[in-house]
Amino acid sequence: MIDWKRNTISDKSTIKEALARLNEIGIAFNVLFVVDSDNKLKGSITDGDIRRGLLNNSHINDSVEMIFNPNCKKISKDAIDNHLIRKYKNTGIKILPVVNDREQVVNVFNINDYKEIVPADAIIMAGGKGERLLPLTKDLPKPLLPVGGKPIIEHNIDRLINYGFQHIHISVNYLADKICDYFGDGDKKGVSIKYIRESKPLGTIGAASLVESYVHDTLLLMNSDLLTNIDFADLYSEFILSGADMAVATIPHHVDLPYAILELHDNTVASLKEKPRYTYFANAGIYLFKKELLQYLPYGEYFNATDLMEKVIAENKKLIHFPVLGYWLDIGRMNDYHKAQEDFKHILF
Repeated sequence: MIDWKRNTISDKSTIKEALARLNEIGIAFNVLFVVDSDNKLKGSITDGDIRRGLLNNSHINDSVEMIFNPNCKKISKDAIDNHLIRKYKNTGIKILPVVNDREQVVNVFNINDYKEIVPADAIIMAGGKGERLLPLTKDLPKPLLPVGGKPIIEHNIDRLINYGFQHIHISVNYLADKICDYFGDGDKKGVSIKYIRESKPLGTIGAASLVESYVHDTLLLMNSDLLTNIDFADLYSEFILSGADMAVATIPHHVDLPYAILELHDNTVASLKEKPRYTYFANAGIYLFKKELLQYLPYGEYFNATDLMEKVIAENKKLIHFPVLGYWLDIGRMNDYHKAQEDFKHILF
C-alpha cells in the first residue's frame, strides 16, 4: 500500500536526508512537508528550496529548518470539495498536506489523482467465503486475492478514495481478521476504515443496519469482488440531478437475434424487425441511496439490496439505474479471476 507519510519529514532531519527522500519518491510527488515531533505542519521543501539554500551557503548536513518554506499551502481535512479541487488544478499545485484542527498532517492530497468528490459514506461487502474460487480462498478471503499485484478490494478502496470518500465501512465474516489486519483503521490510506463484523450471513445489504451512525446523508454500497473503473462522480451527479432515492449501477447486455422478428397484434402482423438487437440491464452490485432508506432494513437480519430496491418501488420512491459504460467484472469464478489478471494489463483503472 502507498504510505502518504513518505511525503512528510521531521524538522530534525538534515538537508541531505530531505534530498534523499525527494529522490526516493520521484518527480511526481516532489515535495516534502516538514512536521514537528507532534506531527504538526511547519512548512514544505522542494528541490528548489534545497538549491536556493545551498546557494545561500547552507550546508548539506544542516537542518531542514534552514531552508523549508513556512508558508506552504495546506487544506483542512473537512474542507475538501469539488470547488477546491478545480481551484488548485487551475493554479498548478499538485500536492497538498491535509491537516486536522490541531494542524497535524493526517494525509497528503494529490490533486491530479482526485476526481470530483462524492459526499457519501461507502460500505463494502466483503464477508463471503468465495467457495467458487477454492483452493485460492482456503486460507485467503476472496477480497484479498491479488489482481495486478494488489488485492481486489484495495483497487476498489483506492478508487473510492480518488473520489474523496473518507469514511469507509467494510462488512467482514470469513477470515475477517486478515482483511482487518491488512487495512487497519485506514490511517495508511489517509481515511477512516471501520469494520462491520457479521456473526451470520446478512445478505448483500443487511450488514449496513449494524452501523451506529454515518457521516453523510448518502451511502454507497458495493460488492468487494468487483473490478471496475466506474465513474463514481457521474453516478452521484445522476443520482442528485434525477432526484432519486436510490440508484443502481447496471451492466448493459445486448442480445442479437439472427432472425426477422414479427410484431403481432392478436393474429395480425403489425411490423417486422430484421435481426433486431435487444438491450437488457443487469445489476452491477453498486448502489447509491439516501441514508433514510435504512429504515427499511430489519436490524441484524438477512436482507439483500434487491429487497431494498423492491421496497423502494413499493413505497413509490424513485429508483433509477446508471449504466456502467466503462469496465466491469464480477470476479466470482476461476475463469473470471484469470480474465481479471489479463484485462488489468490493458484497462486503465
